[in-house]
Amino acid sequence: MELVFTPDNPAPPGPVASTIRAADGMAIRVARWHPSGPSRGTVLVCQGRAEFIEKYFEVARELLERDLTVVVFDWRGQGLSGRELDNSRKGHIDDFLLYERDLEALAAQVLEPFCPKPWFALGHSMGGAILLSQSRAGRSPFERLVLCAPLIDIHGLRRPRAARFLVEALDIVGLGGMFAPGGGATAAITRDFKTNILTSDEARYRRMANVVAASPAVGLGAPTIGWINAAFRCLRQFEDPEFAPRTTTPTLVIAAGDERLVSLPAIERFATRLKAGLLIVIPHARHEILMERDVFREQFWAAFDAFVPGARDELAALEMARSAIDGARGKPRI
Repeated sequence: MELVFTPDNPAPPGPVASTIRAADGMAIRVARWHPSGPSRGTVLVCQGRAEFIEKYFEVARELLERDLTVVVFDWRGQGLSGRELDNSRKGHIDDFLLYERDLEALAAQVLEPFCPKPWFALGHSMGGAILLSQSRAGRSPFERLVLCAPLIDIHGLRRPRAARFLVEALDIVGLGGMFAPGGGATAAITRDFKTNILTSDEARYRRMANVVAASPAVGLGAPTIGWINAAFRCLRQFEDPEFAPRTTTPTLVIAAGDERLVSLPAIERFATRLKAGLLIVIPHARHEILMERDVFREQFWAAFDAFVPGARDELAALEMARSAIDGARGKPRI
């Protein structure tokens, strides 16, 4: 399986691109990189909805600089992985548990044979929700999780019960494969930068738009009714007050202060209930922290570096992450 290169978005050197198959036969596109020297462990990057491997070339390069092996993949239904529907712009799925099949296939076919332990996961938005579900079920193979703006609930959703009822009803009567009302096939990343709510960094935003222009197949339109219904079912579990305390994988949660896609209050409520977890909010950052301006990304990496691999004691590592980001915020700027 090929990777897409553009002049402003080159891949880190030495990528190994491949296609694996999940248990149900779905094709999953994967890329991995190994550092030039001894590896300190492996980071699996779990994307948000509508993302693709190429969006994380810069992140992969930064992880390699930290002597970490890197694995990035496309969830089923997006990037250049397989689709449930003929219309590749829909990214449809019926149940978020299917995403966990992708994680199981990656562990068996990529992590186990090729990637040194300890294993860590870096999950953005939807990827964070899937990693939490896997961890709570006792199936997580990861030593620690770093969740970037995780999808715990949707921002600004009015009358959530009515919305859930409507979406479920439409799905039941056979309309699950249709775009959500008001949505279409246009990839959000191709819209005008000035109207976007994802990042305040125009160069990084346009870099991702250039990838979609070079390879339209990686772009994704609005979610389907079925995807939204599946997402609502996944998010409902996070409302259980016992979910977070019983999630045992040490977890660093980094949220965006200027969040307008997922719910920051929901993230705060959830993360503060984690027994082995820490919440850090980066003021003024937008949803895609890893695609944000350097002033925000530096804070993210300061906390990440203190936690992964970090101190042997996970609570000590979390406290180091808190101290590290405080130091990054106080660093003088030229």
